Amino acid sequence: MRQIVLDTETTGLEPEQGHRVVELACVEIVNRQVTDHHLHLYLNPDRDSDPDALRIHGLTTEFLSGHPRFPEIAQQLVDFVRDAEVIIHNAAFDVKFLNSELKRAGLPLFTDLCGKVTDSLVVAREMFPGKRNNLDALCDRFGISNAHRTLHGALLDSELLGEVWLAMTRGQNSLLGGGDEADSKAGADAVRAMDRFDASGLPVIQVSARDEQAHEAYLDGLDKAAGGRSLWRELESPAAEEKESAAG
Repeated sequence: MRQIVLDTETTGLEPEQGHRVVELACVEIVNRQVTDHHLHLYLNPDRDSDPDALRIHGLTTEFLSGHPRFPEIAQQLVDFVRDAEVIIHNAAFDVKFLNSELKRAGLPLFTDLCGKVTDSLVVAREMFPGKRNNLDALCDRFGISNAHRTLHGALLDSELLGEVWLAMTRGQNSLLGGGDEADSKAGADAVRAMDRFDASGLPVIQVSARDEQAHEAYLDGLDKAAGGRSLWRELESPAAEEKESAAG
């Protein structure tokens, strides 16, 4: 499965008021692994950024004037996102700007190019109702360092959102895979083969102290994301072990 994490920076809040995209970044995830394949572009908007927008991204008119205009790079974006699931934080904002830019370039709407648009902000609000769910808050919740994020930048924000997205959706992996019939049959065949496998001759590898420390650090991250004791901690507690023994 190919996913693209996308972010933009703009001159203001409304394309209907003539505001434009000034930075665009896409980070690729394939089979839940971030790849080295990404798209990152600065764009000449042929106008100044609003003061509030400039304070957010810091991209001056002078700097942007030396970069291409959106129609010159539009096909690169089309080719990069085509048929992929595109993950965007607060997708409605970025999509309305991309649709406006693509329309200017005489190309189809963004939502017609990609396979699916997923709004990670909507997903985060469902997971953590009543809490702050901006990118900084999610990085803090999942233990992802964003100390180097002094200004908003499309590439950095896409990279951080990619890490956040993988952390948010880590529980969606399943032993038997994606759910189509062929995948389910292949998974079931693999499980049956494992049942027939004789493991009696395999060596037993003892867990090292370093591995135990890494495991504890991982559980600490889960606790932080859960806002309390995670299920793993509960299962490791003596009470949980007693309950499991009684049930057995």
